[in-house]
Amino acid sequence: MARESTTTRRAILGTGAALAAGATAGCTTYGGPSADDGGDDSYSVTMEPVGTVEFDAVPETWFPYTGDYADMGVALGQADGLAAIGVAARYGAHLYDELPGVGVDTSALTELYQDGTDPEIFHELGADVHLIDPNFMQNRLQWDRSDVEEVENTTGPFVGNTIFSRVYDWHDYADYSLYEAFEKVAQVFQEQARYEAFKAYHDEVIGDVRSRLPEDRPDVAVLYPAEVPPESFYPYLIGDGTQSKHWNDLGVGDALAAHDVTDAQAGGGTIDYETLLEVDPDVLAVRLQGEITPEYFEENVAAPIRDHDVASELRAVRNDRIVYGGLTYQGPIINLFQTERAAQGLYPDEFGGERLFDRERVAEIVNGNL
Repeated sequence: MARESTTTRRAILGTGAALAAGATAGCTTYGGPSADDGGDDSYSVTMEPVGTVEFDAVPETWFPYTGDYADMGVALGQADGLAAIGVAARYGAHLYDELPGVGVDTSALTELYQDGTDPEIFHELGADVHLIDPNFMQNRLQWDRSDVEEVENTTGPFVGNTIFSRVYDWHDYADYSLYEAFEKVAQVFQEQARYEAFKAYHDEVIGDVRSRLPEDRPDVAVLYPAEVPPESFYPYLIGDGTQSKHWNDLGVGDALAAHDVTDAQAGGGTIDYETLLEVDPDVLAVRLQGEITPEYFEENVAAPIRDHDVASELRAVRNDRIVYGGLTYQGPIINLFQTERAAQGLYPDEFGGERLFDRERVAEIVNGNL
């Protein structure tokens, strides 16, 4: 199904300085037509850190580790071939319920994380391609380089880049925006027309939202509760990673960064309400994984914060500015939903309960009606 240059594979899958040097080498196409050339059935896709991967045919079975890449594949009409996910509860597939004819049964997906992730599960699944940054497997899940190479040699290649965060010190190679990574995935599945249609609609929706933003925009603290009801939080800075895309598109300031709080993903610990009082953000945006209804959020997050002796002194609490912060992993579909919900929470006078994108149009693109 796919072939990868031995030189590329050996050069890329190190860490630190070796990885940085390999990433540059891996960008060189080693032969075969490009993804846009047409010709016979083979084509190649180049994406750091893996370099160039040549495909003999379009992959039929695939899986990512994180929900952002799962969402990209679904957006490109590839839901039927999706075989697995890292942690199902962190993948916002429930949002597809609002899209006619679009859906993923996460209970039917193999969960890759089972008190760790054994390479053997990759061999058992035998997917044609893995939409995963192999350095994520090494640095976050403690795989050896030999584990990655064995999976590539016996099943299918890795094509992916850790895009959701920019704070990992081992990620010293190219950064991709959401739509830059999405375009690479479209090349993998040879679904460039779907990608172009989705990007055009995204640009239309986000352009309209941004044109309506008020001049007075809040400073937001994005937090993940260490427990529910919350007593302390993991802080997440609003950076360039795709987990922050909806905040950046909505023009907010980062209250935590302004007070030199360290991102949890960069080794920062939890912060308590006393620390938040020093920051005193305009808005508390509390991130949670899974299907979080407004009722659940109010009962288990917002109400306990309002009732807390210290938290009740926060400006955001006094002004009733506690909003749902969304999921960590967002691809093109999930991002539209998260942008809409965040806009409604941040700017209720402008967006209120308004639907900011057309569910039917998104479903049409996913289903191939371009």
